[in-house]
Amino acid sequence: MRTEHYRKLERMYQQAPINAYFRPELRVAERQATLTLPIRPEFFHAAGAAHGAVYFKALDDATFFAAQSVEARFFVVTVSFTIYFLRPVASGVIKAIGRVVYRSPRLVVAEGELYDEQAHLIGRGSGTFMPSNIPLSPSIGYR
Repeated sequence: MRTEHYRKLERMYQQAPINAYFRPELRVAERQATLTLPIRPEFFHAAGAAHGAVYFKALDDATFFAAQSVEARFFVVTVSFTIYFLRPVASGVIKAIGRVVYRSPRLVVAEGELYDEQAHLIGRGSGTFMPSNIPLSPSIGYR
């Protein structure tokens, strides 16, 4: 079920200045978030494939918003993140799927998978997130 909370999170995400450069799309659901991001040559490292920072952004954003989907009062922050780079990608649209796998009052753990357009698994990651003292409010784009 889509709630107003999920729609507000999607709007907050799109308003983040960094997303004007990367141009990702985000969809938030209960305990899950899906992100798509078109790969462009500006993202390449010297060997002609997407830099690991692009993998991290996609996986961190998907897992972060999966975690944020279960916290409606405060902005969560990434405490730690582990990433595994499995395959290079140099074209198409990548898709990251983040899912909450554990939640306590002060900690959320989410895992993510990253796929290329042929549905090959190209990366995995897991993050630990916790609520900050920053309220979800219009001042941070939560509207």
